Amino acid sequence: MTLVTRKRIQVLDALRGFTLAGIVIIHMLENYIGAPAPETGLEGTTPYLLDKLINGIMFFLIRGKFFALFSFLFGVSFFIQMRNAENKNINLSGRFIWRLVILLCIGAAHHLFYRGDILTIYALTGLLLIPFYKASNRVILVSAIVLFAGLGRYLIFITVGGDAIFSNFDVNPQNPSVIAYFDTIKNGSLKQVFASNTIEGHLMKLDFQYGIFGRGYLTFAFFLLGLYAGKISLFERYQTLKKQMKKGLLWSIICTIAGLIIMAIAFALATDFGQKEPDFNSWLVMIGLSFYDISNLFFTLLIMILFLYAFMRAKGHLFLMRFAPYGRMALTNYILQSIIGTALLYGWGLGFIGEIPHSIMVLIALAFIVLQISWSKWWLAHFTYGPLEWFWRSLTYFKRFPFRKKEYK
Repeated sequence: MTLVTRKRIQVLDALRGFTLAGIVIIHMLENYIGAPAPETGLEGTTPYLLDKLINGIMFFLIRGKFFALFSFLFGVSFFIQMRNAENKNINLSGRFIWRLVILLCIGAAHHLFYRGDILTIYALTGLLLIPFYKASNRVILVSAIVLFAGLGRYLIFITVGGDAIFSNFDVNPQNPSVIAYFDTIKNGSLKQVFASNTIEGHLMKLDFQYGIFGRGYLTFAFFLLGLYAGKISLFERYQTLKKQMKKGLLWSIICTIAGLIIMAIAFALATDFGQKEPDFNSWLVMIGLSFYDISNLFFTLLIMILFLYAFMRAKGHLFLMRFAPYGRMALTNYILQSIIGTALLYGWGLGFIGEIPHSIMVLIALAFIVLQISWSKWWLAHFTYGPLEWFWRSLTYFKRFPFRKKEYK
């Protein structure tokens, strides 16, 4: 079974599409809020025990894991682009910076609809990948480990404590800004949503990404792991690494469980075993957050290893390859997800935010994934790239690449 084509590594396309499916499920369950929710804002999503179970299961299986896989694959793609350019004696660093500038603009437009946008963070953080391309594998891994251990979070905590840096961001559901934003997306016009997201939304996102919650530091750590995977040709030769994958599977399970146990102990001590709310000016809470991130790291690796195992089997390969066209159009599909999802949920659209039970929302998300997969397959049968992928590539090189497949003839 040939998994590497002349231009694309099939398993990467399939894994990217699979990851995108996980992202749309969790975003739908979160109702595309992209911020903390007021206390009663999402009560209508869990009216029955089944809905509560779905929320808990999806929180454990998907939340914080599929964004990580998406970030990991960004690092892999960076390596492939740089390696291909190097093989042609081309210095791609300047071009890659311009590519990130374009991504920043696309992300800013996407952020107007949904302030949980990750593309702007990728564009800003991706700049740091360039000096690591020539770094040794040891330097890359040590840097990633230090970030996963919580260095970014601890430095911020030492500097400003648990306070926000850029905004009045607060996870407290009673925070006036939390309530005001929810009211905007529930009852406001599209113009009001855009206005709220333009400045306040970016500042809140910067706090979440680069404050004590540290998502941005984790994103870069996953970039580095992806870069490392590219350097060792993981996806070109993973079928020869079954023994290492088996060990990785075992250690991923052990470290996931260990991380969750230590996190639970830290939070139990910080809250007097649930008698009070967690204080984000506490070192115990910071340690608990870091071990939660470590647990997510190993669970993410567990998902990826299981995916690779399934991809090596004939039936698994046949099923998972259905995600490949979806993954080849990841940028287009990611943004379409947000536009359609917010149109379904926000007040400027159908206004169902906080009203659809999770049991129904999961079915809507799955139906949407099936539709996007089918559409992607049809599109790529007629066009060489997804619409935004073509735009991004053409603008990157200041060259109009063939769009319709007949243009190659």
